[in-house]
Amino acid sequence: MAAAVHVLDRPVMSAREAARQLRIPPSTLLYWLEGGERHGVRYAPVLRDEPTGDHEMAWGEVVEARYLRAYRQKNVSMQQLRPVIAALRHEFAVPYPLAHFTPFVDSGRRLLLEVQDRVELPEALRMVYEATTGRLVLDRRVVDFLDRVDFATAGDREALRMRPAGPDSPIVMDRAVASASATVHGVRTEVLVELADSGVPIEAIAADFRLPLTGAGWHFWPGDYRFGVPGYTSESAGGTGSDFAYGRGTS
Repeated sequence: MAAAVHVLDRPVMSAREAARQLRIPPSTLLYWLEGGERHGVRYAPVLRDEPTGDHEMAWGEVVEARYLRAYRQKNVSMQQLRPVIAALRHEFAVPYPLAHFTPFVDSGRRLLLEVQDRVELPEALRMVYEATTGRLVLDRRVVDFLDRVDFATAGDREALRMRPAGPDSPIVMDRAVASASATVHGVRTEVLVELADSGVPIEAIAADFRLPLTGAGWHFWPGDYRFGVPGYTSESAGGTGSDFAYGRGTS
């Protein structure tokens, strides 16, 4: 447990930088992290037991924020997830339960179902369902989240790295590399996109950083240096977009 807590407790970046990396509005992430007042009502944090005034985020908080991002939608309050996360902290005796694989498999999945039923979690936020056969099925958003996270294979099975653009993308956020910023083969994506946006040929960038031009997750077209993150466009890239831009942010 101590090793896992050490890994997940390690500060990696500011809340503003995490918002940029995860593509979450900064005000939203700070609200999840520290709580705040809305319409005259004071709300507690979602990611922390209580506000600390510290805007530096631990790796475990960054991973859990990525989980919450999948559930963020109009007219659904993340505050309703707070009692679930708090209960899971207690049940699994870990500060960042959503940054562990354990709650989502084997007996952990049954406990997850019991907790969400106990706190009467709304349908829109449910994590696991029980089929008529008795089989426990994870929500598709949980499955997508788990597909993007590499967990330790032993011990507490804590999150080691995330693949924010999907499991087949070479883009990685690793708590042990570049302060968990998005990288491709160890090179920050923001460095790559700045070079590409300035007109440096893809072949030259690849050669300078010893990056492969082909391989799993890489897709190049003439004059195009994207590899599949939706939602980003670059005028300087002729409107084609750039997956290198993951981590540069749009907020």
